[in-house]
Amino acid sequence: MHRFEELAWVDTEMGELTLRRRHEPSVGAEVFEVKLGDEYLMSSLFTVAEEELSRLGLAALAPEMHDLDVLVGGLGLGYTAIAALRDDRVRSLAVVDALPAVIAWHHAGLLPVSPSLIADPRTSLVHADFFALMRGEPGAHAELPEKVHAILLDVDHTPSFPLDVSHTSLYTVDGLRSLARHLHPGGVFALWSDDEPDEAFLTVLQVVFSHVEGHTVPFANPITQGVSTNGVYVARNVRPV
Repeated sequence: MHRFEELAWVDTEMGELTLRRRHEPSVGAEVFEVKLGDEYLMSSLFTVAEEELSRLGLAALAPEMHDLDVLVGGLGLGYTAIAALRDDRVRSLAVVDALPAVIAWHHAGLLPVSPSLIADPRTSLVHADFFALMRGEPGAHAELPEKVHAILLDVDHTPSFPLDVSHTSLYTVDGLRSLARHLHPGGVFALWSDDEPDEAFLTVLQVVFSHVEGHTVPFANPITQGVSTNGVYVARNVRPV
């Protein structure tokens, strides 16, 4: 058996994007990975924090809030999106990705969660630049609600280590205030990070939101045979400007 199998490949403005499947002996299972050039973007071997992004973000909404409209920035392997759909309060889930190839992979059923994600009538996969959308006016995109109850973002490595320089402005006070215009009152912004929560970015969030938490998410790492950690930021209740 070949250890690596390339399932899809496309040349993008940011570099060569590759989806591959491989056998991982440490867990005795198939692992799906996405690479951009020589850089690993995501792996189905590590999905705990991506799923916790949805769980923690939606759990921060007031219990009486129902019929939730949720926006996910970054489709990837689909684990953040599929975790959001487990919450029965979710009425609609719009997943925005700048790379049409990634959306096509899911429509083609190439990834483990693809069939469930595509079959759920609450889901829409939208080809758009999430960061440009957040800079723009609410309701400007025909496929998205004017405002949502939660924005869950999993695109960049960390707030200080973006995949593209055009993303940098989002992680400033002005950028977060622009994003906050897309939230209903009492809404939540939650963000995945490859690193544990950073005090500097928590401080920036606190300027825009009245309640901010940084969560350290541990998970078993079969490669190192130890425990690794990611971070999830959760911010709710936009402060008046």
